[in-house]
Amino acid sequence: MAVQEREHPREVIRGSCAKHGTDEVIDWCVALLTSEVSPEEAFGPLLPKLKWITGPSAGGWASLDPVNFYWVRVWAARAFLYVWRDDVVDALLVAADDPAWRVREHVARITAQRELGQLVDSLLPMLDHELPRVRAAAVRAIGAAGEFEHAEAVVEMQDDPDQAVRAAVERALQRLETRLDRPVT
Repeated sequence: MAVQEREHPREVIRGSCAKHGTDEVIDWCVALLTSEVSPEEAFGPLLPKLKWITGPSAGGWASLDPVNFYWVRVWAARAFLYVWRDDVVDALLVAADDPAWRVREHVARITAQRELGQLVDSLLPMLDHELPRVRAAAVRAIGAAGEFEHAEAVVEMQDDPDQAVRAAVERALQRLETRLDRPVT
């Protein structure tokens, strides 16, 4: 029996946009990300709609332990790596303070990808996060979208105990210098 390969999230999102409309998918993700729609609703009566951003695998999560309900917000945030509308920034500002680190990490990834300077200040607390991958995501976002005044916070990370974070710091400082066309250290 062959195992069916899961569709990449990018393809799930693009397919949902084609079927339901980009604005509908974005509005759904914003509602999930800002908790306008609760995880209980998303995994309950709105499960067919949740599959817009997860694909068919969400059905297997229907009996999800409430401690893992944050995944709804992770999936909603992840969608913005593949689909965009400028008013999403407001939802990302809310999500930058989400209790779940995976949600905040996605906000940093989106900030870096889309060079959203207006989100950089909200990511600065992530530089002190216990997980190296979260610190590295914040550093990359600051490198991609930060301004000169953010460079000092990145410089302070040069002695981070994690090699991946230190490598991200080096690249972020180079990127800031290139983007800003001036030395930052």
